[in-house]
Amino acid sequence: MQTLIIVSHPTLADSNAQRFLWESLPAEGVTWHHLESVYPDGQIDREAEQQQLLQYDRIIFQFPFYWYSSPALLKQWQDVVLTEGFAYGVDGSRLSGKEFGLVLALGVNEREYQAGGREGFTISELTRPYQAMATKCGMAYLPTLVVSKFDYLSDTKRKELLIAYQQYLTKDNDASLKSSENWFKLQLQSLGKAGLSEADQQLVEHLLAVLEDNREQLDDLAWTLAQMEGNQLG
Repeated sequence: MQTLIIVSHPTLADSNAQRFLWESLPAEGVTWHHLESVYPDGQIDREAEQQQLLQYDRIIFQFPFYWYSSPALLKQWQDVVLTEGFAYGVDGSRLSGKEFGLVLALGVNEREYQAGGREGFTISELTRPYQAMATKCGMAYLPTLVVSKFDYLSDTKRKELLIAYQQYLTKDNDASLKSSENWFKLQLQSLGKAGLSEADQQLVEHLLAVLEDNREQLDDLAWTLAQMEGNQLG
């Protein structure tokens, strides 16, 4: 799977959250496309952007959640690039079947985005226009990945964010435990080919063995549960 991250942030160099996400990118299969760097004059190349979109399976908008929306250049990008006849309308199915998601950076705790919270509305409610855009273009809409108050995250939470971000970019859109295990296995197998030290190589092999052992135990448990359900129905 190939993923395109369309980043919009007018002061990217000053953002610790965006720097962390950039440094967390997988080694392959993902392209980082920062609009303000590519188009400092605001003149978006429609043809180039449309052709780029066609090369990817998953398209991500990543931005700070300013006034419940995106920075201005990303909105301009939508107006210029997602045209009738390309993204929607008669013969406008070029994006159909792709996946679309949002990575949002928040300056307050995510729990404030709810009825009774400081912001009063949920993230899902406030980002409904992006869901409508994806639907109009025939794209599958992914659950939003929220990065909340990054500068206050502990080291442990940052490690969790790194994994969640890499999964959001590269993992199949499947919430099952088996899908997550397969993703971790692929990451470990990739590490095993990366010229690691002998000690690190042994650690990777051990972790792969643990994953495989856990998978066999879970398969046995699933079979037992299925048998129990069958007996109850009988």
